[in-house]
Amino acid sequence: MLPTLSVLNLNGAVPQIAVAGAGMLIMLIDALFHRGSRRWAAYLALLGLAVALARVVESGASAETILDGALARDGLGMAFALVLIVAAALSVLVAMDYLRREEHERAEYYALILFATAGGLAMAMANDLVAVFIGLETLSISLYVLSAFFTGDAASREAALKYLLLGAFASAFFLYGIALLYGASGTTRLVEMGTAIRLAGTQADPLLWGGVALIIVGVGFKLALVPFHSWAPDVYQGAPTSVTAFMSVASKVAAFAALVRLLVVVLAPAAPLTSALLALLAVLTMTVGNILALAQDEVKRLLAYSSIAQAGYILVAAVAGEVGAAAVLFYLLGYAFTNLGAFAVVLAWSRRGEGRLPFSDLAGLGFRRPWTAAALSLFLLSLTGMPLTVGFVGKLYLFGAAVQAGWTWLAIVAVLNSVVSAFYYLRLVVIMYMREAEMPLALQRAGLALGVALAVCAAGVILLGLVPGVALDWARQAVAVVLS
Repeated sequence: MLPTLSVLNLNGAVPQIAVAGAGMLIMLIDALFHRGSRRWAAYLALLGLAVALARVVESGASAETILDGALARDGLGMAFALVLIVAAALSVLVAMDYLRREEHERAEYYALILFATAGGLAMAMANDLVAVFIGLETLSISLYVLSAFFTGDAASREAALKYLLLGAFASAFFLYGIALLYGASGTTRLVEMGTAIRLAGTQADPLLWGGVALIIVGVGFKLALVPFHSWAPDVYQGAPTSVTAFMSVASKVAAFAALVRLLVVVLAPAAPLTSALLALLAVLTMTVGNILALAQDEVKRLLAYSSIAQAGYILVAAVAGEVGAAAVLFYLLGYAFTNLGAFAVVLAWSRRGEGRLPFSDLAGLGFRRPWTAAALSLFLLSLTGMPLTVGFVGKLYLFGAAVQAGWTWLAIVAVLNSVVSAFYYLRLVVIMYMREAEMPLALQRAGLALGVALAVCAAGVILLGLVPGVALDWARQAVAVVLS
């Protein structure tokens, strides 16, 4: 018997419907009226995201099931959805002027951004492992295509192929993990699976531990955790910069949303072993990411390794389970503003037709473009974790959650890694303000959309760093609904 509309509760799925519907509408309009500028597609994408954001804010912390229980509209899902939608909207703004400058302004770009966002929303609100997998594949396939969006660029095509091949293997691991967990618990629904694992015990169940290990492999690839990180530097560098900006944030928000829900709802009875495994991955990810970043001489590649290290920091709080869930959510909100802002500066400063931005091109930026240099400095200081920025407050709560949960040694390792990261972040600041340009570069004025995105990102970094209380309370309330 098919479920009725009242059981499906489509009203609760308005964010996904608005985002995916806007994407399909863009494709339909572009197919029927294939002429002129594609700027309208960006505005339509922003409209769809605005509708989804309004619905998420309106939902608050209320809890209910959607699509016959496949999705859960609760505080945790809505909070991660808010971060994801904000990141998608900023990514659209960042791309508008960039695509026109590169002569690749096509409507399908914005449709793919929306489809990827819809997949991420499904992961954030998933109450079933099958729903997590569908959301993961929707997000991943959209990112594969976006990575190859500059079809005439060999680096873009190579990046997409690497991402596709490795992503397919990761998806297979994830799906096999679902099968093993289903065998261990008899269900794919997260709450029921958690109950079954709690009642059966976790001491000697190879299906459970095999399933957990394979699920972590799949999620670890999406988060670029070491040793599943090999794709990230090449894909980040080869993909169009606006795609890299979106990918660096959206994939992390969606994957951490799914991981946090799994840890809190399903794997709480198995916390001792899962926490030990995640702690090992966190140490490897932070250390390898930071060490390899030290050897880079190109901004996009440095930000790729920085993104790997940042995933390690966030994983430190995920190790703490329920205690660290709110810290993960708050840090991802700040990370969205910080990392998108850094990539927005790369877009504003990089030369047309070139995906690379060598360190030498930043020389003298502090004097030639003082506002642009000041913005990049702010974002780099936030990534370092300097006081008065959201990065400092975020890391304080990430590492504090680990200490509170008894993982003091892991917090110490994270702090030491933050010290190492300061070298390569501050190195860029030194180049901008203390070195003269080797050769004159043609200055390009940032467009209005890119300027708005930069201003919003800078405001988010500063306000969340100076007045973090409201956002922290919001994160705690979102997690409390699930724990209750």
